[in-house]
Amino acid sequence: MEKDDDVEWHIPNGERAYLRDLASKQAAYAALPVMAHRKQMWYDLNDGRLGARPPIVVETWTFDRDFMPEGVFRCTSQAGRVIEQQLLRNVRNYELINDDKVMPATFDVGWFVDVDEFGVKIETQTVKDAQGVETGYRFLHPIKDLAKDLRMLKPAACRVDRERTAAWKEFLEDLLGDLLPVCIRTGTYGSTMLTHRVIELMGMEAFYMAMYDSPDAVHRLMAFLRDNALRVMHWAEAEGLLRLNNENQDSFGSSYNFTARLPGPNYDGGPVRLCDMWGATNSQETVGISPRMFHEFCFPYYRDVCEPVGLLYYGCCEPAHPFWDDIRQLPHLKKVALRRLVG
Repeated sequence: MEKDDDVEWHIPNGERAYLRDLASKQAAYAALPVMAHRKQMWYDLNDGRLGARPPIVVETWTFDRDFMPEGVFRCTSQAGRVIEQQLLRNVRNYELINDDKVMPATFDVGWFVDVDEFGVKIETQTVKDAQGVETGYRFLHPIKDLAKDLRMLKPAACRVDRERTAAWKEFLEDLLGDLLPVCIRTGTYGSTMLTHRVIELMGMEAFYMAMYDSPDAVHRLMAFLRDNALRVMHWAEAEGLLRLNNENQDSFGSSYNFTARLPGPNYDGGPVRLCDMWGATNSQETVGISPRMFHEFCFPYYRDVCEPVGLLYYGCCEPAHPFWDDIRQLPHLKKVALRRLVG
C-alpha cells in the first residue's frame, strides 16, 4: 500500500460502509463448516496422512482480466481500492470458483520493507494488448558482459518502516478490525529463486551461453545471489520481522501451508526463526539445460539457500523429473509441484 507523503490515508464514508460489508461477508464465509473441512484436507496433505486427497486450487490471478475486471470495483480512493481488491478476491473466489481454498478469517498485511537487492535497477519494458492490458514485457538487463559487469552488483541493503506499518495496521483495525482481525504476515524474505534473478540481470540466452563460455563467472554470480538471498533472510530474522506461515498462507501462489510440523524444534513462542517457516523456491529458467549442468551450476547454491528454512516447497511451471536426483536432496523438502512437458 503506497502512502502519499502529503495526504493521509482516507476513505469516503460510502466506501467505508461498502468495505465493511465485504469484510462481514468474508468473515461469514470463513465461519462456514466447509472451511474447517478444507483446512483439515490441507493438514492431512502437508502432514503426510495416509490416503489424504490433494486439495484442488484454481489460480485465479492467471486470468484476472476475467476474474477481477475493472467493472467489479466500486472504490475510487487509493486506500479503498487496495482494501477492496484483497476482500473481493477472497469473496469472489468462494462465490464464483468455490475450490479448496480456505477463506481467511483475518485481513493480512505485510511490513513496509524496502530492499535494494543489487545496488542496480532492473528496468522493464511492457506492451499492452488491444484491451489495454499489459501482456508482454522484457527486462533491460544491466549485465552485458558477465565477467566485467559482475562487479557492479552490491550486497542487498534492507530497511523496514515500522512506524508506517503500525500506522497502516491501526488504520485497518479502525475500519475492519471488529469484523476481521488485522494480522501482519510474512514469508522468509530473500530471493531464493536464484535463476529468476539471473534472467533479470543478464537474460536467458546469455546465461545459457555463459555456462559454456565463462563457467567460473557463472559460479561467482550464483554464489553472490545465494549469499545475497541469505543476507536478506537473516536480516529479516534478526530484525524480528518473521511471522509464522504454518496456517492459511501459501508457499508459492496456490499451495497452502497448514501443518503441525512447524514451528521448528524448541520454539518457545518468542521471535520467529527461519527454521520455523515454510520456504519456497523453483528454477523455471533452467528447463532447457541438462541435469549435469543443473547439478553443477544450480544445485549447490539452491541447497545452501534453502538450508535455513523449516519446510520447503519446490517448483512452479517447470517439470521436476529431469532434475529429480538433485531436487530430492534439497534440505527440508516437503512438497513439489510436478509438471511434465508433453508433445
